[in-house]
Amino acid sequence: MMVLPAMPTTFHLYDTTLRDGAQQEGLRLSVSDKLRIARVLDEWGVGFIEGGWPGANPTDTAFFAAAAAGDLPLRHATLAAFGSTRRVGGRAESDPLTRALLDARTEVVCLVAKSHDEHVLRALRTDLAENLAMIADTVAFLTAEGRRVFVDAEHFFDGYRANPSYALEVVKVAADAGAEVVVLCDTNGGMLPSQMGEVVSAAAQVGAPLGIHCHNDTGCAVANSLAAIDAGAMHVQGTINGHGERTGNADLIAVAADLRLKYGWPVLPADQLARSTAVSHAVSAITHVAPNPRQPYVGASAFAHKAGLHGSAIKVDANLYQHTDPRLVGNDMRMLVSDMAGRASIQLKGDQLGFDLSDRDLAARITDVVKQREMEGYSYESADASFDLLLRHETQALDPAFEVLRWRVLTSDEATEDGDSEATVKVRVRDQVLARVGEGFGPLNALDHALRSALEPSHAGVADFELTDYRVRILETGHGTDAIVRVLIDTTDGERNWTTVGVGTNVVEASWEALHDAYLWGLLATPGSAVAPR
Repeated sequence: MMVLPAMPTTFHLYDTTLRDGAQQEGLRLSVSDKLRIARVLDEWGVGFIEGGWPGANPTDTAFFAAAAAGDLPLRHATLAAFGSTRRVGGRAESDPLTRALLDARTEVVCLVAKSHDEHVLRALRTDLAENLAMIADTVAFLTAEGRRVFVDAEHFFDGYRANPSYALEVVKVAADAGAEVVVLCDTNGGMLPSQMGEVVSAAAQVGAPLGIHCHNDTGCAVANSLAAIDAGAMHVQGTINGHGERTGNADLIAVAADLRLKYGWPVLPADQLARSTAVSHAVSAITHVAPNPRQPYVGASAFAHKAGLHGSAIKVDANLYQHTDPRLVGNDMRMLVSDMAGRASIQLKGDQLGFDLSDRDLAARITDVVKQREMEGYSYESADASFDLLLRHETQALDPAFEVLRWRVLTSDEATEDGDSEATVKVRVRDQVLARVGEGFGPLNALDHALRSALEPSHAGVADFELTDYRVRILETGHGTDAIVRVLIDTTDGERNWTTVGVGTNVVEASWEALHDAYLWGLLATPGSAVAPR
């Protein structure tokens, strides 16, 4: 029987999304962005939020000024300012960056200190004794000013490998000077879990409370963090969604979920773990970094099942193919519909969409239809709305809000202010036959305007529909311009999002099918959207 470590009396969940996470390539956070993310983190329940490096750049300085002015009231978290030890040959009390840490007016200061002898000699260009003096001087000064001080021992694991006695001396000096926690940093991200425990255990002999800060260059940041915790670390640093430079930092969501669900440690306030998926999405929206569908626990694919064998087992017991209940982290199980799907998968997916497919013959027939259409190029695993329409059709439950009688589109290289394409759509809405013309930039845009014009008078909900993404994939690249193409369209009405699929040898034809189904499903799923015809 596996024995998991007991939770330490004190344990820190420390987020550095606003500082280390913001160093990710292509990610730029404004003061407003940082304040919004900090509020999300505080509500989720992290113990510490590292806001940035005051004095090092204007945005971080302005963020701390806003927080000090009352723009960031925190209920759970403690705000931390990040900085470095004083300069070589100077004094902490007169060092401008050390003074900037005091001016940030945070309860906690996290200092980065060199713990690799080669970095001291070649990067700081000083001797090993002066580096220790810089650590002791800065920590002692800040604690005397009433600050709680954490020390990030930068490049600790590489330093330990090169000169273990010096790396451990850095830990001792920092603790003796008053550091509350000494955080061992795998700055280059080169450690493996099998190596982590031995080094952390050696550092623990110093007697200082230890933390862990891992980068993901070997793909082991979360595993390395847990290995360090197993060896006695009582403080773990990470970022939401694993943001960070190069390959990123330890994903704090995965670390927190592992500690709560696998170790049984209450590292977050009660019921807050169930907000993890929402937290992940909120930070993605603020950072403009698309969510990773395969992110553990909170990704859209984290509990998605495609193989027919999985579906058969899950129908008996969902836990047979899931390591935990997705609802515990605010996620949900998804059955993917594809040519790999068996009857059980189709039945489970139908149940999720509100269809009774308990009739084995019906379920088998729908399974055959899905497999045939997948062979033709359709993909339902990412187009739930189109699959819903297929089920409605096969179960004779489809009551379309409109019927398209004819459509056509013309495009040219002569663009006007209204676009370069013109579409005509003729539809039957209730007992009326309507023909409408739409102009737009490109065939799909013109068709969208024409169809919207035809439907808006009788279906008020159409006004809220907005196409948010359009993706085309060539399925048979060897066929050249006559290859089959698949089009996926994402649509929203401001509250819901849905995806539809179209297939054809003509990209306009495939686009029209996906667009048509987007409007059809949107209206079918919008109770009360219809109004009296004008």
